[in-house]
Amino acid sequence: MKKITIQTTLLAGLMAVLASASVQAQEVGKVISSTPIIQQVAVPRQVCNNQQVVTGGQKSGAGAAMGAIAGGAIGNQIGNGSGRALATMAGLFGGAILGDNIEGPGTPEVKNVQNCSQQMFYENRTMAYNVVYEFAGKQYTVQMPQDPGPTVRLQITPMAPTTPANTSYGVPPAGSAPRY
Repeated sequence: MKKITIQTTLLAGLMAVLASASVQAQEVGKVISSTPIIQQVAVPRQVCNNQQVVTGGQKSGAGAAMGAIAGGAIGNQIGNGSGRALATMAGLFGGAILGDNIEGPGTPEVKNVQNCSQQMFYENRTMAYNVVYEFAGKQYTVQMPQDPGPTVRLQITPMAPTTPANTSYGVPPAGSAPRY
């Protein structure tokens, strides 16, 4: 008995699914116009450019070293005892400074430096399409994400015919005030 009830329920469910599937119909409407909806969109981009920069360059240090050696030798010739050590030290420092000045500034170097910045560019992008189509002698307008082409597929679901409300049973028409 229980098995028959389950089979009957499954059969009824299958018939309901088949009946609802047959109620919907696939129809085609003729596209009259399809107008793109265009919107400006800000798009960030990284923009880089190269610049040549001149720097003072680096000294070799040979002028300071030669000056220190020469100044130290000359300072060592002057004085005796602790005065000689002081003169040698002064000669080393003085010679290094003088030798550095004689060597002069380093040779200038040219370097390429890349500067990058974020800039906004504006692009026109199609966001959707306003589509006007004809079906069963009437025109309809719909907004679609893509251009449908020459036809648009429609899912038609028939509706039960509406009958005017029968007030003979004491039921007020929809939207009317209740009676007490």
